[in-house]
Amino acid sequence: RLREELGRLGSAVVAFSGGVDSSLLLAVAREVLKGGVVAATAVSPIHKKEEVDRAKRIAEALGVAHVVFEGREMDIEAFTSNPPERCYYCKKMLFKELSSIAARHSMATVVHGANLDDLRDYRPGEAAAREAGAVAPLVEAGLTKADVRAISRQMGLDTWDLQPDACLATRIPYGNTVTVEKLAMIEEAEGLLKSLGFKQVRVRHHGDVARIETSKPDMRLILKDEVRLKAVSELRRIGFEHAAFDLEGYETGRMNRVLKNT
Repeated sequence: RLREELGRLGSAVVAFSGGVDSSLLLAVAREVLKGGVVAATAVSPIHKKEEVDRAKRIAEALGVAHVVFEGREMDIEAFTSNPPERCYYCKKMLFKELSSIAARHSMATVVHGANLDDLRDYRPGEAAAREAGAVAPLVEAGLTKADVRAISRQMGLDTWDLQPDACLATRIPYGNTVTVEKLAMIEEAEGLLKSLGFKQVRVRHHGDVARIETSKPDMRLILKDEVRLKAVSELRRIGFEHAAFDLEGYETGRMNRVLKNT
């Protein structure tokens, strides 16, 4: 079904992050559309460097033309002021640039990697995608995240078991200004915790407090003195005065909980 959805497009620019969803989308698009596909990746403070590097490697391995461009969401006050609809303003800018890339490369449309599960959370960015006329082939094909992982594994894609991630701005509570400095602190802090053995981790930026969310299996790590003491000292070096461990553990869309309670 995914091949059918892509085949009827003729050619496409793939909004490519190098994650599970967009990697499957790009691989199948390459198979179906042959040379009629271009990958496009934004570089910006809201994206981890390791993600951009992974996107470059995957596009090269697939033999797909890859456009890397500078995201400009940090220039948009409606984004940096961090309202609940923050994602809309970022994606509006993103899809405008992707549409320009499609025009320059004579591609028929822009596609992105939203799946059915994404539609169940609060995602204002999806409205921006629809307004821009971008297509979500995984949704059209009726694929969930579990489906995407299963198909990716069958196709031998290394990305099939990647941990879910999101832009770094999602770690900052709504209403608190998004700054380059905060984003850098978050990226460094999460890199630190992964180096200590945490596989899935989020560092939520609450001013001088780093609130750490991890998967349930990883919670045991914080009980090890050497891990806990190293984490505290390094988080202070990064700029956090306090480190708090969230007993509920990691949950996607956690920052949207405040919206459901209003």
